Parts: sequence; C-alpha cells; structure tokens
Amino acid sequence: MDTPRLRAQRVAAGIAACPRTVPGAEPVDGGLPDVTLPCLGGGPDVSMAGLRGPLVVNLWAQWCVPCRSELPYFARLDAAGVDVLGVDFQDTRPEAALAMAEDTGVRYASVADTGGALRAPLRVPGLPTTVFVDADGRVTRTLPQAFTSYDELTAAVEEHLGVRL
Repeated sequence: MDTPRLRAQRVAAGIAACPRTVPGAEPVDGGLPDVTLPCLGGGPDVSMAGLRGPLVVNLWAQWCVPCRSELPYFARLDAAGVDVLGVDFQDTRPEAALAMAEDTGVRYASVADTGGALRAPLRVPGLPTTVFVDADGRVTRTLPQAFTSYDELTAAVEEHLGVRL
C-alpha cells in the first residue's frame, strides 16, 4: 500500500495523509479493535484503537457499486468538518481504489484492510458499512447499509454521534 507510485497518486489526487493516532492509546472497551492498518497510498500506519471521534469510518472498495454512489456524501461530510476515515476493505487493487476516491471527490484519508482484519471485530456483513466513533473512542453504531442521500447520512451522524450539521 506504500510505493512511490501509490504515494504520488494519492498526493496528485489531493487525498489527505492518514491521521496520527493518540500516542500510547490503549484500546477502549466498546471501541475500535486493536488492529493496525497501512495508509492507502502511503504514510504512517494507523492504529484503529488509537482513533477518537467524533469520527465516521466508512468501509468501501473499488469493486463495490453502492460504495461508489455514496462516497460523494462522505466527501461532503468531511468538507463540512466531520472527520471521516475510509477503509478500503478486502480490496487488492490500491491504484484502482485511489482512482475511485479521486473520481468521487474523496479527499479524506483511507487505510487498507486487504485481509479483512476488521470484519469479525466490527461484525461487518458486507459493503458498504459505516461505523460511528464517539469522542471517547467507543463505537456508538455500525450500519451495514448504503446511504442514498447526504441528508440520510447527516441524520445518522446526528443520531449516532450527536453532531449537528
């Protein structure tokens, strides 16, 4: 997930670097799993357990048709000031994933979970799936669904994170 070509592709697409996690953060009961994933397109690995919110984690893949449709809503949410982290899930084509992110207006970072390490701990039945993480790092809700509008996504953010948009 980190080659000079992929780094150049991520930078050219304007996709952000992956977030730094809370240094020395211990996993939180009911939080994201203690899994470290590589940044899609290069950069520091991300300890999922070290992330705090409010944060929206969207699991997607370049081969997922509903994911392509909803990614612009997540891009808009990120532009509105709500932190979003993508997870390119069980996808072995990082160059295609970065191209899809660019094509759909995504500028927030994504990590790569090619092996599906998040599947069991987050109970991911399929794609797309969205996980809401509160300020303490606890998962407040996991929604295995495609969002069909920006309003539907913002309503879920308000309900599960208490963030008003």
